[in-house]
Formats: sequence, structure tokens, C-alpha cells
Amino acid sequence: MHEFELIKNYFSKIAKKNKSALNLNDDVFFDKRRGIVLSVDTYNIGTHFFNFNSPDLVIKKILRSSISDLICKGVKPKFYFISGSGNKKTFTKNNLYKISKSLKLEQNKFNIVLCGGDTTFSNKLSFTITSMGYANRIIYRNKAKLNDDIYVTGNLGDSYLGLKLLNNKVNIKKKDRLFFIDRYYKPDLPLNLTKHLFKFANSSIDISDGLIDDLSKMINTQNLSFHLFEKKIPVSNKLNNFIKYKRLNKINLISNGDDYQVLFTANVNKSRIIQNASKTTGIKITKIGKIVSGKDRSFIFDEKGKEIQAKSKGYIHQF
Repeated sequence: MHEFELIKNYFSKIAKKNKSALNLNDDVFFDKRRGIVLSVDTYNIGTHFFNFNSPDLVIKKILRSSISDLICKGVKPKFYFISGSGNKKTFTKNNLYKISKSLKLEQNKFNIVLCGGDTTFSNKLSFTITSMGYANRIIYRNKAKLNDDIYVTGNLGDSYLGLKLLNNKVNIKKKDRLFFIDRYYKPDLPLNLTKHLFKFANSSIDISDGLIDDLSKMINTQNLSFHLFEKKIPVSNKLNNFIKYKRLNKINLISNGDDYQVLFTANVNKSRIIQNASKTTGIKITKIGKIVSGKDRSFIFDEKGKEIQAKSKGYIHQF
């Protein structure tokens, strides 16, 4: 089963009476009356992170990916809870020291505080993080409008290439290798955009599983489709140079997930406000496509206007 089939078939009905659960079809739990926003994520070795050779970097990655769920909703994260399952090989004193030190640095960077969690013995290493923030409103999924423009923050694809390098699937010069691996472990979250998103975003999601897959999730209950323009999808100069040098198809590098950028839709008349928000925050925001009627199919177009397909639409959890 696909993860959303699992949720729909077994859990949606028992959460139906709880409006704050948002039909189990969004990134967060949102109690509007109390102004509480929560997100829960689990990370398993071999699935969500490559190995545990660098526990200080792994913990940065999973914490940032967790608070990203709140950021894309227009909410600043304030607290987090972390639970870990491991054994004496993974939870050594040295590893635990590195994890603790990294968490302290992340807390200072994002102004968040550890509030609790749990530890259990297991031969399968995993972490679960609950992130929490306060807000009296959020930006939902499934609120896109026909003819909305589609935007994304930052650059896409760097993290995926970093993972390929860690897997020794790609050869590249050392300086660039360090750049891409750094992007894999430490995604650059657009935290300062949270206070601006409500000025223009109709619907939003963070890019965790991949551009195409997450865009489909954002509009999944609506009778809408999307058109994306490959040329406009933003990539870093280093990734662009790599694509040209290796003569690769750009579309196959920018929809594999782990970017943790904000993907949102906005009315066409909000373009100037979005440009101003980009200048004010220093966060790169790029228009990459259009929301169209569900009567049309979703497409990606190349520079010549031809329809193209990506080899990977993103990561899908199958059970």
C-alpha cells in the first residue's frame, strides 16, 4: 500500500471528528482555539539517513526536516521533543556527546528548545521528533486556486546529489563534493519567510519527498493540475555546472526530495509582494509554474515547450 492509502483506509475515519487533525491530510495538527501547531516525524537509518558515521550531522538533518513542516505552514517552531531507539553501538558516549552538542547549536540557530522525549533499546536505529509552535492561523494544503502561480524558495537538487556522493554513485572534485554533502545534511531552511507567507500564499507544503510528488500532495483533493517549466526551476550554480559538464537532464536531479524548501501557490496579483518579501528576507523565491484545471493533465515543459517526464517523481513510502 501507498502511505496515503494506508492512512485513508485505516486511520482517517477514527480522526474524522477531530477538526484539528485536518483529515490527516496536511503536515501538521492545528488547534486553532488554543493556537497550537504540532508535527511528528520518524526517521529510520537506511531510509531517511544513509548511515550513522556522522551522528552530529544526522541529528541536524532530521531536526531541520522536522521543523520544516511548521515553517511551510507559516509557523515559527518553538519547542521540540526527541525520541531515539538504538543500542550500545549507536548510542556510544562519543555519539551522544556529538548529538547533544549539535542539538545545542541547532537550538541557538533556530531559537527552539528541547522539552522532552524518550529513549528505547533497539537494533534498528531511529529517531522521532515532535515539533511545536504557536499560531492562530496556518497555510493549508488543498487551498490552491485555479490560475495560481507556483513558487518555490531556495534551490533544488543539491541535497540529492549530496546523497549520491555519499553512496559513491558520483565522482566530483573535492571542493564541490563538500558543498553538496553539506546541503544534504544541513538544508538551508527559509525560517524568516514565515511572517511573510500569509501575505500571499494560498496553499503550501515543504519539499521533502520531491518537487513533483509534494506538489501533487498539495493539491491532492482538488480538481486541479499543474504545469511546471523546467527552465525556471532554480538550481545552484554548482549543480548547474555539474549538469552541463555531465550533460544530464536537469529534471531528473530536482525532484528526488530532501530539499526542505517551501513550495506554495499564490494569486497572479501577488507577484510584487512576493518580490518584496524575497528582498526583505534575502530568501530566493522563484516562480516555476501554474495551477491549471483538473480537466488538463499535469505536465512539465522543457525550454522548447515540449512535454517531458522525470524518471523519479519523488520518494514514496510503500508498505
